[in-house]
Amino acid sequence: MVELSRADLHVSVWDPVATSMNFLNEVAGRYPDAISLAAGRPYDGFYSVDDVERYLRIYLDHLRAEGRTEEQVRGMLLQYGRTNGQLGALIARMLDVDHGVQVPAESVMVTAGCQEAMVIALRALCAGPDDVLLAVEPCYVGMTGAARILGVEVVPVPEGADGLDPATVTAVARRVRAAGKRPRALYVVPNFANPSGVSMPVPTRRRLLEVAAEQDLLVFEDDPYGLFGLDDEPHPTLKSLDVNGSVVYLGSFAKSCFPGARVGFLVADQVVVDDAGRRTLLAEEMSAIKSMLTVNTSPIAQAVIGGVLVESGCSLRAANRDKIEFYRHNLRTLLTALEEHFPPAERERHGVRWNVPSGGFFVVVEVPFPADEKLLQVSAERHGVLWTPMSFFYQDGGHHALRLSCSYLEPDRIREGVRRLSRLITETA
Repeated sequence: MVELSRADLHVSVWDPVATSMNFLNEVAGRYPDAISLAAGRPYDGFYSVDDVERYLRIYLDHLRAEGRTEEQVRGMLLQYGRTNGQLGALIARMLDVDHGVQVPAESVMVTAGCQEAMVIALRALCAGPDDVLLAVEPCYVGMTGAARILGVEVVPVPEGADGLDPATVTAVARRVRAAGKRPRALYVVPNFANPSGVSMPVPTRRRLLEVAAEQDLLVFEDDPYGLFGLDDEPHPTLKSLDVNGSVVYLGSFAKSCFPGARVGFLVADQVVVDDAGRRTLLAEEMSAIKSMLTVNTSPIAQAVIGGVLVESGCSLRAANRDKIEFYRHNLRTLLTALEEHFPPAERERHGVRWNVPSGGFFVVVEVPFPADEKLLQVSAERHGVLWTPMSFFYQDGGHHALRLSCSYLEPDRIREGVRRLSRLITETA
């Protein structure tokens, strides 16, 4: 049999972050009774197999109401389709209804999950070896992993208590240029970020967009958690505040509809001009990349998501009222449980503290000892609770912190998980 040297394979095969995430899954498999405060997936109780057929029917009726013939409906569902997808008009309407963002349908590309949107955006914009992605740190591993697969250098921009500091973005961009490279884009999650849970104040968002224009940066805005705030206070997207055309918006239906559909999207309404002066939209230019990756996003999966949009009047906020309340309650439950098990005196004695996000799925707990894979193994084996080491989300850092997720569990399991975690921390501190 042929034997290959691992050293001869691409770095993405043995990437340490991917290996760490695999380790987390393996630990969960070995300890199925452990409570997982690690999984950031949506709650299963919202999903029914019957919904797939129901939403499919709604979308097909919508196509017929638009005047499509049965032959056209069959082709739209069962044949290869337009590379950039068939939901552009519905998604554009959703962005207007929910976020006040007006974009042409042609600027929307429907992707096989948001992960594909990240790969396409990176590949289109980072054209040469000196093109660099600036990324908030700690950073969602999907973006840094996509960059490694493509061979795009990632330069971290440290996140503070209020998200990215625009002055820090400026300083990092200038440092990259001084090293002879081009900072091409900036990746950020402005609402309830994964993994930190941090949100950016509106004035900071506006200043960040000014810095992007000053530094000739495009901004990759990833917004999977924006619906799930602890209150109804609006959290404007960067795209809704963008007056310079700097933002490429990355969207996902995984949390707002269901992840099994694997449907995401990007909005790239920037104008591209060729040598002959012809003008197109960036999303249309990107279609060549998508055609070589996945040909097109499954029309059947698109139809199911289309049914959700049609039924809700193109408002994911309306479609997610029950989920919004559930995730709000879960986040409050997680924060309350931490307070109960670590009152101020205990917190001080054990050197434990955590942030208090205003929404989303995640809380970061700082501890006075390494929160590494070895400790995670102990946590699963002796205490029956799982969490995610924050070091997974840094190039080099986060060694004394862990991420807790509250999305996947019933409230009583969250409370029990925190109780078990408190025993681990008390034993280790």
